[in-house]
Amino acid sequence: MTPRRPARRADPYDDRRRTFPALEPLTGESAASWWGNEWVEALEDTALDPARLARGRAYAGRGLVDAITVTPGRVTAYVHGSRPRPYRTEIRLRTLTDDDWDDFLAAAAARPDHIAALLDKDVPHALAAAADLLPTAGDLIPDCSCPDDGYPCKHAAALCYQTARLLDEDPFVLFLMRGRGEREILADLSHRNATRSAAERAGVAAPLATVPAREALAARALPVLPPPFPAPAHPGRPPAYPHDAGAPDPLALDLLATEAAARAHTLLTTGADPTAGLSEWQDAVRLAAAHPGSGLTASTRALYRDLAAATHRTPTDLARAVAAWRQGGLAALAVLEEPWDPPAGPFDRARPALISADFPHFRPWRNHLSTRSLQLRFGRDGLWYGYESDADREDWWPRGTPDADPVGALTALLGG
Repeated sequence: MTPRRPARRADPYDDRRRTFPALEPLTGESAASWWGNEWVEALEDTALDPARLARGRAYAGRGLVDAITVTPGRVTAYVHGSRPRPYRTEIRLRTLTDDDWDDFLAAAAARPDHIAALLDKDVPHALAAAADLLPTAGDLIPDCSCPDDGYPCKHAAALCYQTARLLDEDPFVLFLMRGRGEREILADLSHRNATRSAAERAGVAAPLATVPAREALAARALPVLPPPFPAPAHPGRPPAYPHDAGAPDPLALDLLATEAAARAHTLLTTGADPTAGLSEWQDAVRLAAAHPGSGLTASTRALYRDLAAATHRTPTDLARAVAAWRQGGLAALAVLEEPWDPPAGPFDRARPALISADFPHFRPWRNHLSTRSLQLRFGRDGLWYGYESDADREDWWPRGTPDADPVGALTALLGG
């Protein structure tokens, strides 16, 4: 019978698993160091629900996170919640490749002040950037045994906030998350430093990667760029946005995504942005006028309310402006909002023409011709724009189709 091999004993010097006792309840700022704050920002930029972040911070403030265990690519802890049994919570992140670690360690060994900073539990900005050491939005992947499907849930958020405090105290915790323990890092730095020192004592400079000047400056033909892809025939359609409590309004998301696709398609095919010259108010009117619905439905009222609030106008102002935009675009909006004094000519000939067509007497004011309930406005583009109001009320709304002939504009306004 083959004798059994003795079980492999754990290496007592392997520091790739570290467990930290439960921290005191969180008070004040989430992190003190710049790298700790980067960790918190990565969490908050990933979160889909700010309310769950707030509850997670409250959990950390109540000391509900137990001992935290850190291993390469993983941070784990039990977090107490509303049930007697705590939840197993973890945060996962990508470990660095050997090439990433080589870049990081080479950058650290190249400067004695970097090594001194690491030994002093500090992380220089340049050193962190050498290997994308710090997480960004989407790098932190939360998981929890609780039934909450939030991303992250409040238990994972509490673990993240408490982990930021560990990073403040010892940045080697971050290095361990990325795949290597403190002893391994310091041993590698010591070896690199000794190699560099020996080379300097021998009068031999450390080898540097070089390229012969002739090779760098030699004329060479660059490959021909491939032809650009043909532009699509029509703008793309956005995905469907489901309604969720606390999420942005799906109608607004759909509208903005559709607008962005249409503008991008126009820019791609013509080289010009058709809305680049519009003011914020004009663009809001254009967006509202482009809404496919008709009438003041619930979704339309919500759209008008939000656009009006963003431009410091009332929904009625926006609805009137939309009517003008649908009547004749930017020129019609200017007619609605900008009275002016037209020169003699077409404006002066309009009243006799209306009288000869058996229309009622119109009284002039600047570029307006008005009765008790009808009005024509002369635009700077030489067109006449029709308006209606309840009798004897100055509440004019754009109606009808613009026309170069005032009689034609009034006929369109009256529907005949």
